[in-house]
Amino acid sequence: MSDVLRTSYVIGLGANLGDRRGALKSAVLALGAHGRVARLSHLYEAVALGPPQPDYLNAAALLESSLSPRALLDELLEIERRHGRERRERWGPRTLDLDLLHSPGLTLNEPGLTVPHPELTRRVFALMPLLDVLPNASDERSGGGLAGALSNLDCSSVRCIEMSDSWDPRGAAG
Repeated sequence: MSDVLRTSYVIGLGANLGDRRGALKSAVLALGAHGRVARLSHLYEAVALGPPQPDYLNAAALLESSLSPRALLDELLEIERRHGRERRERWGPRTLDLDLLHSPGLTLNEPGLTVPHPELTRRVFALMPLLDVLPNASDERSGGGLAGALSNLDCSSVRCIEMSDSWDPRGAAG
């Protein structure tokens, strides 16, 4: 048994260019190199924010990792880069978008890294998948449950299109 301290992180996954589903599946496998993917959310399709662009596929992964939040963010950015992510415009289309959304009991506000994600309680496409993998999650800033935050939002722009076990690239052993 390992004595390595592991932290639980909820990683948001999104893609709206190219093979969206394939990019998310590949990202889940890449996350496995940095810890254990304990749970995957259902797969959601959401209307994109920002300039006109294709709809997003969104999901979340609960990752147990010994990496620090900053080291994990660096790895997420590298996974995005390997998937062809180019940062051209705010809220622009993406081949892959990985966000460190939440970590139970953790609040951080550093340059380039805020946990929980600063927009989390306003983004249905992030909250729905997060609650799939961490149903009792709370907003570490306010102490309120994130399910309550979701109940106050218009969820009509997001729809579940696939159950977690049917798109999980890790197969039955996941």
